[in-house]
Amino acid sequence: MTEAIQARGEALVAAARAGDGEGVRRGTDLFVFGKHIDEGIPYWEQAVAAGDAYAHYTPARYRKVRGDRPAADALYRAVAERHSGCAYGLGVLLKEDGDPEAVEWFRRGWEDWRHLDCKIELGKLMAAEGRVDEASEFLMSDIELGDIAVYRWSQLFDSFRAAFDATAEGLEAAEAEGGEEGREAAVKAVQSLFELDKHFADYPGLTAEADALYRRASALSARAGLYYAMFLTETGGDESWPRARDLLLRAHEEGCEQAAALLGIKHEQRGELEEAERSYLLAVDAGEEPPKWNLAMLCKRLARYEEAERWFSEFGDDNDAAQQLARIAALREGGALAADETDFRLLPGLRERAAAGDARAGYEYAAMLNDWNGKNARHLLRWMEPAARAGDAEAAYDVAELYAALRRFPLRDSWHRTAAEAGDHHSCHYMGWLSEHHRDYQEAERWYVRAADGGLLLDSMLGGKLKAQRGAYAEAEPFLRAAWEDGEGSSFWTEAAGYYGLVLHRLGRSEEAVEPLEEAVDRWEEDVSRRYDPDDLDLRSRMVRPDAVLEEVEAALSA
Repeated sequence: MTEAIQARGEALVAAARAGDGEGVRRGTDLFVFGKHIDEGIPYWEQAVAAGDAYAHYTPARYRKVRGDRPAADALYRAVAERHSGCAYGLGVLLKEDGDPEAVEWFRRGWEDWRHLDCKIELGKLMAAEGRVDEASEFLMSDIELGDIAVYRWSQLFDSFRAAFDATAEGLEAAEAEGGEEGREAAVKAVQSLFELDKHFADYPGLTAEADALYRRASALSARAGLYYAMFLTETGGDESWPRARDLLLRAHEEGCEQAAALLGIKHEQRGELEEAERSYLLAVDAGEEPPKWNLAMLCKRLARYEEAERWFSEFGDDNDAAQQLARIAALREGGALAADETDFRLLPGLRERAAAGDARAGYEYAAMLNDWNGKNARHLLRWMEPAARAGDAEAAYDVAELYAALRRFPLRDSWHRTAAEAGDHHSCHYMGWLSEHHRDYQEAERWYVRAADGGLLLDSMLGGKLKAQRGAYAEAEPFLRAAWEDGEGSSFWTEAAGYYGLVLHRLGRSEEAVEPLEEAVDRWEEDVSRRYDPDDLDLRSRMVRPDAVLEEVEAALSA
């Protein structure tokens, strides 16, 4: 194998020096599809030195995947003016960094080479600025028979315009109608904007037009104002909070159910507990039942157990309430808080220390509030990031998760890398998954091995599997043994059994391989095959076939 790799590498370099671009491409494919990225890098470096444009493209991709963005930028930039793939790659890199120079490279990629992905990215950037009509028109201009990929994006941007137009038309009718009918029509009109909620993160320019329509509707209807408040808290920063708070108060005063309770939730997400309690009480006084649970939980977290018991008792024989009452009884007797129970009494002190510059206190304050499924991610970032920037691996992991909730994926990946390099094993797992997603299996293996050092059996299986797939059976054996011996009952145990059996057989321990292989064969289709994409031929070609290996084992033992 080593001799074959050397021969391929030398042929690739010779092709680059001879100006044979197609030869460089063929040689590169042998390394990429053979999963030998580590081995290919020194040959690509020599081909880059020889000036071959395509030799820049592939190592730039892998430098980026492996976290060396400056090196990727330099490789792409060196030949971007004469290679469409590098122009596109540089544009994507710059776009992820928020650099407006990305537009120029996408423009060149489209105008100079008709690179369709560059055209699509230009359209997406227009839409991200709120120019959805222009984006759709641009994508549908100058199209050819094979340009089917643009239709998806054009239709998406047209749907944005349709939602805006439907809302505007509905508001015009509501304004003309007036009275109660007009208020109901305003609420119905803004509901057309709900379908945009999942797109605001990717296309922030949409929020300006949406804001104007929500504001217009809220002038007609307090309930429409409630929806406007939700929009503000989920798309805006702290500067939007006073307006959202006032809209919720107005909605409550005008008799809108859920407004006061929602205000309480928003206050609680922000750590404003006294205000949250007052809002929940407003809702209860208005006859709403669900906020009693919020009050009960808040009192429990503040160790005001007598009040918590009173609120939980409002739910009669409800099983969840009974469990909470039993838990409070245990806490009254001196029991310690469980890991998932929050002592909110610590919040004021933590916030005070954080405001004074204590980065760890800021992280602990934000982490205590971070139980709302990302709904308060924007508010928490400013408290968490100082600790993450100071090298706190736990904080860096949580910052990555907050950016994931905000759909800021390049920042998510960057913070996961920071956390992984600082030793967070969950981020190591994520980096393994990310590398595997980009088909960089050698890098994925290294990350999974680091994650497995933290005792994560899933990562022992994943790291061992990748080692087994590249034929490193002796290295794979201890990882797969751990997953096999200690992972029974887990979702990955059957897969671990299949690879462990393969490894034992290849190491000459065929008798030991029988048991795990038989377990794997019995449940492989149900536990493993169904979890993977049947159309992913690369994955299927690399996957062990435990039935075939078991046949080999039985034949070997019979012989």
